[in-house]
Amino acid sequence: MNHGILGLSRNLVLSSSMKTGTDGANHLQNSNNNNNDNGNGNGCTAKQNGVGTNREVVARWRVPLYGKIYEIEFEHGTASGKRVLWIDKQEIFRRDWMFKLVGEDMFKLDDKRCIIRVDPLPGFKYCYSLFVDGKSYKQFTESQAKALKTWEINLKDNFYRIVLEKNTLNIYVNGKLIEETGEFVDGGTETTFIEDGNRFVLSARTSGNKREGIVHSLAVNGVSADGDTAANDTAKSENDDAGDAQ
Repeated sequence: MNHGILGLSRNLVLSSSMKTGTDGANHLQNSNNNNNDNGNGNGCTAKQNGVGTNREVVARWRVPLYGKIYEIEFEHGTASGKRVLWIDKQEIFRRDWMFKLVGEDMFKLDDKRCIIRVDPLPGFKYCYSLFVDGKSYKQFTESQAKALKTWEINLKDNFYRIVLEKNTLNIYVNGKLIEETGEFVDGGTETTFIEDGNRFVLSARTSGNKREGIVHSLAVNGVSADGDTAANDTAKSENDDAGDAQ
């Protein structure tokens, strides 16, 4: 099975920039290119201790859900059998001195059922895979990339992460669902909301192209956040290209 998941090994670091279209899914990089793939496309690596910590973090994922990005970290002690799950730096469960080193652990992320699976690899190594709502991590983040449109905007001292759920038309600002409803205008709708005195207008317009469908755009204080033009300080928009964890 192609999990598309990488365990976190030594010299793996998070990219400083969020890959366009993943809506926050990790882009993992190995500076020495020393991943130990087991040859079946899993992208699994041998367990290594978390660098610079006392925790044995072996895998890390970032899951986009309902306008938020959840950081999931998994500890696995191969000597003790310990398993610890962290979500956004908060310990969710801990299992110490487990005799069985492989298997599954289930937990909930909002209303989604999630499973972390530990599988053996040759040479006393282990593969760590995450499944969200019945999908592999790669499948889930790719489906989210198609379902969401995300903008990240810095305005002076304020940061805004605007997420539009295309199927529900729900709009989230820094993880909080806003209650404003759209108004019909020529060719589509516009939704206006105010944050810290800044005026945001999210537009949905028909493109006139069947393949392209509806085009969503955002303006902040009258300045487009979709192109190269900065809204006040900077405005960055993610497009809908799918990305993988690597």
